[in-house]
Amino acid sequence: MDRKTFEAAVAAGRFLEHASVLGELYGTPVPEPPPGCDVVLEIDVQGAAQVRQRCQDVVCILLVPPSAEDQARRLEGRGDSATHVRARLELADRELEAGRALADAVVVNDDVDRATDELAGILEKARRGVS
Repeated sequence: MDRKTFEAAVAAGRFLEHASVLGELYGTPVPEPPPGCDVVLEIDVQGAAQVRQRCQDVVCILLVPPSAEDQARRLEGRGDSATHVRARLELADRELEAGRALADAVVVNDDVDRATDELAGILEKARRGVS
């Protein structure tokens, strides 16, 4: 959607969370999950803070790359420009501390299968009410 429509949706309360990241607008529409279902969001630190304020029973998991070098390689591998990669890495440096303070758990995304298993384990413990 265009910026004007997005801003109108924010003003109308149609987003669970929203953020401006490197000049781009992002948001998650207010979800309506069936009873007993989890809602999993892939969002930035700004959005996670908003969700934590608005919702109960939130489990925040900070997913981090193994290193800044790995993150740069991943961004370059998906075709991001050198300028964009630099901006993303600078943003990551600033957000890491805030993300660690906000998160209930931190998962290093060094191996997709291992990280997925760790995420699933954290969610399963949260469902059972185990810290």
